[in-house]
Amino acid sequence: MDIKISEEIVKTFFEKMDCLVSAEVSLKDGVLNIDIKSEEARILIGQNGQTLADIQHLLAKIIKKASKEEIFLNLDIEDYKKRKIDYLKDIAQAAADEVASSREEKLLPPLSSFDRRIVHMELANRTDIKTESVGENPERRIAIKPV
Repeated sequence: MDIKISEEIVKTFFEKMDCLVSAEVSLKDGVLNIDIKSEEARILIGQNGQTLADIQHLLAKIIKKASKEEIFLNLDIEDYKKRKIDYLKDIAQAAADEVASSREEKLLPPLSSFDRRIVHMELANRTDIKTESVGENPERRIAIKPV
C-alpha cells in the first residue's frame, strides 16, 4: 500500500467535495488510518456518524481500486470515533457496575454492530456480569446480566 497514493486520493476527494481539510494518513498493522481535521467536521461526521461512515466506505472503494490491493480503512474526523469509543466504554462500565450491585439485568439502548462489539469487548474480562446481544436490527441492543 503506497501511502502517497492514498494521501493524494484523500486530498482530491475532499477538494471535489469543496471541503477544506488537513489529513494525516498512516499505515499500522495492515490498517490505513486517515485522521481528518476540518472546520466543517460537523457536516462531515453527520448525524450519529452516518456521513463519516459513508465517506469511509467511498474512500475505501476508491483507494482499493487505485491500489489494486485489499485494504482496511479507518477514517476519523476530529477524533469523533475515539471520543465515541471512550464514551461507550464509560457507559458500559457504569451499567455493568449497576448490574453487579443491583443484581438486575440492564438493557442498553439500541447500538450498531460496531458499537455493540466495543461494549462486549470492554466488559469481556468482568466475572461479575455477562453480556448478550438481543433483539433485531435496528433495535438490537446489549443486555447486561448478573452472573
